[in-house]
Amino acid sequence: MIIVKKSGYLIYKNFTFKCALGKNGIGQKRKEGDFITPKGKYKLIKIYYRPDRIKKINSQLKKIKIKKDMGWCDDVRSKFYNKQIKINKKINHEKLYRKDNVYDIIVVLGYNLNSIIKGKGSAIFLHVAKKNYNKTQGCIALKKNELLNLVSKIKKNTQIKIG
Repeated sequence: MIIVKKSGYLIYKNFTFKCALGKNGIGQKRKEGDFITPKGKYKLIKIYYRPDRIKKINSQLKKIKIKKDMGWCDDVRSKFYNKQIKINKKINHEKLYRKDNVYDIIVVLGYNLNSIIKGKGSAIFLHVAKKNYNKTQGCIALKKNELLNLVSKIKKNTQIKIG
């Protein structure tokens, strides 16, 4: 079990990593865009990564290479809400292929994925932190080398407990 503390630390076995959390901390996620990291216990679903920036990932989780046309739907009007999509100008989305390195590696958390509730929040990821551990929009962010270390240690059935 991975534990994420309100103090901004992620703990897994004998590893402790500083992490960035949502701008409004950990709590009950109420809606899309509330900047809250959702409290609860979630599965780690899969990993997306940039093959041009990360040559090799050791992990038991399913790995998917990020392509330039990939996005994650955060459009509450769309039937693709909270799913990976091919970028479409008619659907609001987050780009997965970014200029910065924040999405060089993404671990998708199982938040609001089974029987999706539109507007309850989308794209809750473990991803790469910005230089100063700037707050996220609701995700959990670690240094790139620490995130790569973490995904190499976890098992397919590892869960994350936030809060």
